[in-house]
Amino acid sequence: QVQLVESGGGLVQAGGSLRLSCAASGRTFSSSAVGWFRQAPGKEREFIAAISWSGGSTYYADSVKGRSTISRDNAKSTVYLQMNSLKSEDTAVYYCAAARGLMRYNTHEYDYWGQGTQVTVSS
Repeated sequence: QVQLVESGGGLVQAGGSLRLSCAASGRTFSSSAVGWFRQAPGKEREFIAAISWSGGSTYYADSVKGRSTISRDNAKSTVYLQMNSLKSEDTAVYYCAAARGLMRYNTHEYDYWGQGTQVTVSS
């Protein structure tokens, strides 16, 4: 079992930055890939970034590529998502998720989810 808690969301002006954190508990976290997803009102949950269990591999959706960096500190059981040059269309609830093994890119491939943190970008 892995429990995930997101934090770091909030209200930010367009062009600003935020760093989201995903704190995990559970023995298998260090061997789990982690993904970040987001869901805007009235839209489906979408994949935005993933990181392998070691942190050696990362992958980004086109919507955030070049503006975001995913990283992890297994000693602290935490995964981060640094988001820069934020736009109004980045407004959403952001979720982290964990899955054993390789990086995944689809919601149904993840086993554990956090409760989400709200990010609101004002224009």
